[in-house]
Amino acid sequence: MRSEQASRTAEHMAFFRALESARPARQRLFQDPFAIHFLRPALRRAVEISRIPVLGSLIPWYADRRIPGARTSGVARTCLIDELLRHALQAGTRQIAILGAGFDCRGYRMPSIRNSILFEVDHPATQAVKLAKLRRLLPQLPGHVRFVPLDFDGQSLSSALGASGFDPRCPTAFLWEGVTNYLTAKGVDSVLRYVAGCATGSLLIFTYVHRGALDGSGLFADAAELLAELKRLGEPWTFGLDPEGLSDYLRARGLELEQDFCAREYRARYYGPHGRQFKGYHFYQVAAASVPPRSARKAFPEAGSRTGSNLHRRAGA
Repeated sequence: MRSEQASRTAEHMAFFRALESARPARQRLFQDPFAIHFLRPALRRAVEISRIPVLGSLIPWYADRRIPGARTSGVARTCLIDELLRHALQAGTRQIAILGAGFDCRGYRMPSIRNSILFEVDHPATQAVKLAKLRRLLPQLPGHVRFVPLDFDGQSLSSALGASGFDPRCPTAFLWEGVTNYLTAKGVDSVLRYVAGCATGSLLIFTYVHRGALDGSGLFADAAELLAELKRLGEPWTFGLDPEGLSDYLRARGLELEQDFCAREYRARYYGPHGRQFKGYHFYQVAAASVPPRSARKAFPEAGSRTGSNLHRRAGA
């Protein structure tokens, strides 16, 4: 991401959420009334046009043709992360950290979050744009939200959160959506090890890109064109993981894989069985990992000692 401007991909995700929110109440999968306000005028007009019967269907059709699979993947993963977060809150979690928050407005659209302390961690440029919008949309910034500026590849997450009053001894739900694929291996490793050092029972919900989409070893016909476009935008994807080795990778860093969903699985979860037939973005995964008791961590095998994580990957089927 260029340091002087907000993320364009964050705007794209806001566009997909705004389109979904513009659908009739009986059809939409969620409502995010804030998303449309983070769009440039042309995209805002497109969302308004999408409300018009018949004619409006051309907008999502064009979005799907322009970036195949991105919209349906983005909408379904929003639903999945919302669901996983609600489960954590129902289990008693009272501290949340959104890492790379972008234009995520869960802190304002999900009432169940208001009883928790929410830390929004993001690049200073994107966060400045978001704060300016929120100050115009809300009577005042909510007291349960704390904003933490951070460059994941150049600054310490521990120091930034600590300075904002984050308590690592408190079980926490960490959301890390749409971020790992923009970082270095070292940056990802640092965050995972930090989360693993937090309280037992903490949960990390994160997305990642299948490594095969980046190195060409996977059968993802739509990946090359997308990667070229992201590079042109100045937001290239730089990091991916192999789903078959994810459990071992996380265990080596002190975390236990709970669930790992591929795009076919999480789209079918919310769009129904036909969601498995949607084209594109099959390389985009959503996973959840927990912080186990410290005694259990000592028994974790070294990375590479187990094969695959198929049991976890089937959890979303």
